[in-house]
Amino acid sequence: MSGKLLILAASVLALTIVSAPILAHHGTAAFNTDTMVTTKGTMTEFQFVNPHVQLFWECKNEKGEVEKWQGELTAPNKLTRAGWTKNTLKPGDPVTITGYAAKSGAHTMWIRKLIGPTGESLPLFEE
Repeated sequence: MSGKLLILAASVLALTIVSAPILAHHGTAAFNTDTMVTTKGTMTEFQFVNPHVQLFWECKNEKGEVEKWQGELTAPNKLTRAGWTKNTLKPGDPVTITGYAAKSGAHTMWIRKLIGPTGESLPLFEE
């Protein structure tokens, strides 16, 4: 009996250790959640893929220079339930994107609000 219990305990411990990075992945430590940033630009790429939908766009900074940004949304299956498809956004579409920017200063954003090409806010969660 004690051998089976030891194997079970070792299995649970191994599963916990292996699962830790998965839980850490969903943290917000890389983003400045105290301040929202808004960019207005043009979509360059839209990846409707797991585990998170990725957006890439270009916008101009206060000096008029073009900046390349990227942002992350939730999983495609959640966005599908909110009405999205792989064709919701296309390269060339004008967008206004608001979210938490990376603490590192990289042009990476955890997207919290997205106004699409029609000028309407796109749902980021199923309602």
